[in-house]
Amino acid sequence: MEQMLPMETSQQIAELFKAFGDTTRVRILYELTRGVSCFPHLVERLDRVVDSDGTIRDTASEELYAIRRSIREREGQAAKRLQQVLQAAKRAGIVEADAQLSVRDGKSVIPVSAANKRKLAGFIHDESATGRTFYVEPVEVVELNNELRELEYAEMREIVRILTELTAELRVDVEGLSRIEEYLTRIDLLRAKARWALDNGAVKPIISTEGRLLVRKGRHPLLEQTLKAQGKAIVPLDMELNAERRILVISGPNAGGKSVCLKTTGILQYMVQCGFLVPCLENSEFPLFDSLMIDIGDQQSLENDLSTYSSHLVNMKAMLQEASERTLIMIDEFGSGTEPTIGGAISESILERFVERKAYGVITTHYANIKYFASRNEGVANGAMSFDVKQIQPLFSLEMGKPGSSFAIEVARKIGLPEDIVRKAMDKAGEDHINLEKQLRENGDKLSEEDKTTIQTEIDAFKKVREGNNAEEIKAAMEGFTQKVYAIFGKLYQQQAPEGAAPDMGAQGGGQTGPNGETVYDADYKVVDDEEQK
Repeated sequence: MEQMLPMETSQQIAELFKAFGDTTRVRILYELTRGVSCFPHLVERLDRVVDSDGTIRDTASEELYAIRRSIREREGQAAKRLQQVLQAAKRAGIVEADAQLSVRDGKSVIPVSAANKRKLAGFIHDESATGRTFYVEPVEVVELNNELRELEYAEMREIVRILTELTAELRVDVEGLSRIEEYLTRIDLLRAKARWALDNGAVKPIISTEGRLLVRKGRHPLLEQTLKAQGKAIVPLDMELNAERRILVISGPNAGGKSVCLKTTGILQYMVQCGFLVPCLENSEFPLFDSLMIDIGDQQSLENDLSTYSSHLVNMKAMLQEASERTLIMIDEFGSGTEPTIGGAISESILERFVERKAYGVITTHYANIKYFASRNEGVANGAMSFDVKQIQPLFSLEMGKPGSSFAIEVARKIGLPEDIVRKAMDKAGEDHINLEKQLRENGDKLSEEDKTTIQTEIDAFKKVREGNNAEEIKAAMEGFTQKVYAIFGKLYQQQAPEGAAPDMGAQGGGQTGPNGETVYDADYKVVDDEEQK
């Protein structure tokens, strides 16, 4: 029944492309039309049987025409007789004055109150939900309705006969008709992609053969549509992965856009691999991967006996087995779901294996050891979600090359958490931890490779002390660790700050002396002179 429209449509499309000829503009589309026949004789045959909305025409056969004419006659007779019975029942007070004919089980019936149902001779076909109204088919039209039902059965038998005969004619050209179906399916898909691209400002990016994934002003299409409906603008993504820097570790505040960056990269790459135009700038570059592997959200399952963390580990196992230089890995909240120390250690080991396999990846995390790993290892880069520390709000833009901070203290104050709670949290975490995070965030990318190695060595040593669970030893090790790290940053400021500058390193006891015994940095690592020291 519906073959007519596709054949006519394919004919029109083919004629359009052939009108352009074998030109560069539509060369591929023109090639698709080759081997597609339009079967005009079948179109004509179908048009005699089926109308534009798919209904079998009365003129499809003489028998069908006669049956339908009889149906219309019986319907007219039945309707006229029913109206006569209804009017008589109204005059007799058997039915309500405003009662109208109804249909139940394909039968025309009269609604009668329960008290009067025996006063109107006929067959009861239904009752209302309340039981107060019964629907009666008067005996005067029972015979007419039976004749109508017989005619309807005859109509269906004739339609089946007609379609069976028509199908036999179409079966001769089944291969050609199948090619039309495939052709129109492909054209419909291409048209849908094109319309979507126009509606979303999508373009054709560069397909990289050098393993470069460069997103310029990339936009997540679903997020952009949602924000547009709210009258808001999306913050586009700029990021790059290449053969030298294959994995990006994104850190930053909660609700700051880390997961959006990951998902934007993932969906744009997947769209490219599916042949879609993508919402970004035309000079963006995308390689083609053999596999995209994703671990996002919580896949815990009672049925499969999986906790939040064990479900993540199952995904990590699969990724480790498949990871290669032709794989793009995307992991959200890397290492979360278990005790931070061991979770961070396992995550670092997994990340190290990804680096060895030369896999590409975008990973989000809050773990400091993962940030340190990214800063000191080739093939991995840090990325930070920008944050307005004055307004205490995320900016949703990615800054490549720097580790991010959770800004937990700032966010806690912003949302109005009681100040005494915030103060206690700072005391428990220690000013050293808070200030150190700030320095790593702001200046970590300026450290030399030697300084990075020194910091990592101190971290490893501190981890071993912490495993002993001796509070005094842990405290002493932490103090020694932070003093050495701050000494490194102090040296960095001394090398980079102009004369008279006063960078603030945070509250740390003690100062440093210059070659002549003068104080160079005070307790806050600010440049001072002898008079200030006195």
